[in-house]
Amino acid sequence: MRILVAGGTGVIGSRVVPLLAAAGHDVTATSRSAARLLPAEAAGARGVVMDARDAVSVDAAFDQAQPDAVVHLLTDLATEDFAGNAHLRIVGSRNLVDAAKRVNVSRMVAESIAWVGEPDAVPGDETVAIARDPDSGDSLFPAVETLEREVLSLDDGVVLRMGLLYGPGTWYGRHGTLLRRAESGTVEASVRRTSFVHADDAARAVVMALDWPHGIVNIVDDDPADVAEWGPALVWAAGGAPIRITARAQGRSSSNAKASSLGWVPQHPTWRDGPFDLL
Repeated sequence: MRILVAGGTGVIGSRVVPLLAAAGHDVTATSRSAARLLPAEAAGARGVVMDARDAVSVDAAFDQAQPDAVVHLLTDLATEDFAGNAHLRIVGSRNLVDAAKRVNVSRMVAESIAWVGEPDAVPGDETVAIARDPDSGDSLFPAVETLEREVLSLDDGVVLRMGLLYGPGTWYGRHGTLLRRAESGTVEASVRRTSFVHADDAARAVVMALDWPHGIVNIVDDDPADVAEWGPALVWAAGGAPIRITARAQGRSSSNAKASSLGWVPQHPTWRDGPFDLL
């Protein structure tokens, strides 16, 4: 297939592009930076500079790639700009889906997050509702809700709700942002209960999902995690001593039963096996 990988230079994209190229696909990888596209081009992809926030730029990339399928891995978290990342999820997703519809592309695989469900101690499946504010009823993850709605409006749209990514190149890997902070003995998690997934396993899921049916699939390991357990493990891996382990919200872990039924089995079934690829 001709496949456009939007966000082809990020943690997952940089893994997905070589896998797709090696499988014989005609791959176009996008980034806002021409320099960051060099590894993708070395792996056999065509590099295209694209700003997903600009509909004209997105349309131009689609016209150049002439894709049969789109992989949506857009994020903006290198500088922890969470507002910017939310904006990209909303505007970038709409622009990608609009462009796909314009050129009659119905297949899109998109990266979402797995800890969006209503808080509960029991791991949730893909039918769990996105958490809402108990007072206003507003979604606590409006950007995620928009991304998923847009992608699922396509006949062959697949949303992958990824667990927290760990492994080389992630915030939890060597020299990663959260690992550096853990050196001081402090971990402040977004949610108490969550699930992890190794970045290599996430990339394999993206490639496999190009053949999966329409819908949402959780991509998480076999071992639901509580910050009371993984927080100290991260601190110890960083060479520190636990001082303060906290979480801003309760959150919820996820089940990977559906992904397993589709043939995806994590090669890293638990984050405990050498926590965060450091030991």
